[in-house]
Amino acid sequence: MSNKELYTKAVKIIPGGVNSPVRAFKSVGCEPVFIRSASGSKVTDENGKTYIDYIGSWGPMLVGHAHPSVTAAICQAAANGTSFGAATAAEVTLAERVISFFPSIEMLRMVNSGTEATMSALRLARAFTRRDKFIKFAGCYHGHADSFLVSAGSGALTLGLPDSPGVTAGAAADTLIAQFNDINSVASLIKAHPGEIAAVIVEPVVGNAGLILPVDNFLSKLRELTAANNILLICDEVMTGFRVAPGGAQQLYNIKPDLTTLGKVIGGGLPVGAFGGRADIMQMLAPAGPVYQAGTLSGNPLAVAAGLATLELLTDEFYTKLEQTCLTFEKGLMKILADKKLNYQFYRAGAMACLFFTDKPISSFADAKTADIAAFNKCYANMLSEGILMPPSQFEAFFFSGAHSSEDINTTLKSLANSL
Repeated sequence: MSNKELYTKAVKIIPGGVNSPVRAFKSVGCEPVFIRSASGSKVTDENGKTYIDYIGSWGPMLVGHAHPSVTAAICQAAANGTSFGAATAAEVTLAERVISFFPSIEMLRMVNSGTEATMSALRLARAFTRRDKFIKFAGCYHGHADSFLVSAGSGALTLGLPDSPGVTAGAAADTLIAQFNDINSVASLIKAHPGEIAAVIVEPVVGNAGLILPVDNFLSKLRELTAANNILLICDEVMTGFRVAPGGAQQLYNIKPDLTTLGKVIGGGLPVGAFGGRADIMQMLAPAGPVYQAGTLSGNPLAVAAGLATLELLTDEFYTKLEQTCLTFEKGLMKILADKKLNYQFYRAGAMACLFFTDKPISSFADAKTADIAAFNKCYANMLSEGILMPPSQFEAFFFSGAHSSEDINTTLKSLANSL
């Protein structure tokens, strides 16, 4: 069946025709692309058209699609059984491997998704501090748990649904909203709610409102402020972990959070998540402590095998080559913008990037919303027709992989030159 035929069928039996909102391509005025297969830097749709892919399954495909080492590991694990509901040696090995990348993590708990990781970390923070409220930042997305869908980014922002129906007034009341890169907005909330705030959760590099970088030592100031007020700092590195640097944004910006949430890359493309941090906090989790969190498929053999195989590939040489690929793209794009006299804003952190269709520098959620969506959508449609699959929203980041070749980058830049 063609993409169009599948979509026509899907909307009758799946809400919106998709199982995750941003897949609908609704904001860019296109019908969804149904992917049949993928390999390396490319995906092929049900029409048989092949694209250079910059979605990368929204982050996990750091080494590229269907990497032989990863697929072999999955097949080998599957041959031994897909799930046991019991502990495995590989879970321990993966926890050790992840901890070796993140010095702030002393203990780790596996879950099945980024949403599970963030909601569990927040519950743990509340139990540890015996406080109920927490601070998040406008435009940051931490999954679809009720408390996080207040002033959220990602699909909620893309579809114009920053506050979701079904979120109770109680959940919203305990969620305090600060402005990213504005430390005074955090300080004001802490002053207004003394002794009530359990945690501050932050995407240290915001990847769900385009891409917004921390400025003016914002993260180090946030670390100092939370520590001074006995508030736990949770770094949501579900997206940035291993992507912006081997040890995530906390390595890049030299901060040490109390808790970290991870996902994407450590599952090698299979459903996975994890949260970890200080041992004294993590020891409160059942069965070691009273905070209940569970998951039948947590640390399942297939996801663990894929994650271990992926992390094995993340050598110094891998990151050196990946950085060169991203830098080549950045320099090429900046030249195109200069030649066309376009003052659009481009930002990059490691293997994530975003071109904002606005001449206003971006340091906040409000800045990101100044982008010219019509101009982005026009460019998107042109790029899609030329075989370049970008994230279908101005408010999402590009994802580069180790599989992107010089030819891929040059082809993409040529298409951008024609489309901007």
